[in-house]
Amino acid sequence: MHVHVVTIFPEFFASPLGVGIVKRARDGGLLRVSLVDLREYTSDRHRSTDDYPYGGGCGMVMKPEPIVTALDAIAAGAPRARRILLSPRGAVLDHALVEALAREEDLVMVCGRYEGIDERVRSFVDDEISIGDYVLSGGEIAAMALIDAVTRLIPGALGNVASALSESFASGTLEYPQYTRPAMFRGLAVPSVLLSGDHAAIGRWREREAQRITQRVRPDLLKKPAERTPGAPAESPSGLGGRRDTTVEPPPAGSH
Repeated sequence: MHVHVVTIFPEFFASPLGVGIVKRARDGGLLRVSLVDLREYTSDRHRSTDDYPYGGGCGMVMKPEPIVTALDAIAAGAPRARRILLSPRGAVLDHALVEALAREEDLVMVCGRYEGIDERVRSFVDDEISIGDYVLSGGEIAAMALIDAVTRLIPGALGNVASALSESFASGTLEYPQYTRPAMFRGLAVPSVLLSGDHAAIGRWREREAQRITQRVRPDLLKKPAERTPGAPAESPSGLGGRRDTTVEPPPAGSH
């Protein structure tokens, strides 16, 4: 998979891309991340990516020209890439949507800042995705959360394939409780069934506990349909731009 991140802060991604599962996926050639510096697609000497809002109001609004020009440049090399705007207006990210995105070969993630982006940019993306009902300073944290979630579902990214299948949300419930040594800690014992060696009984206990916990803290999950049919990406209204590609590859994982 190739992920293109459009941002005014490409340096934000250096640390999270260099650790854990994302690092291993990059090292193994399963994931490529290109950081697209939005300022490289500006046309003025100040490299401005924002301007005052029409009609007045607080804050600044991100200009459409740099964003759409960057999208055109990406499309020249990845014409079928799915273009995502990280936005509070978007569909809330869930496991079904992550599964759908993990099947794509190319993803483009546009990170907004300030008071938001010019409304016309929405005509040049396929999806808008939110990671929750709260305010962030920009789309970079949301983009990194999406990269991490999608990477876990790329075949070969996890050492144990079963891990992805048994985690919270994968089966429509939260995950069952987990325990490790010691068997007794400050008066709290590991459930005896987990020490029994009876794998059938352990499986039944885990299923019951997953249902119990989900019913207690997230009953809404039990009411959701088992699987969503993701919508097909919309056709792009933009042509392929002739602007040079100035994407920046993050340093190889583990490099200094």
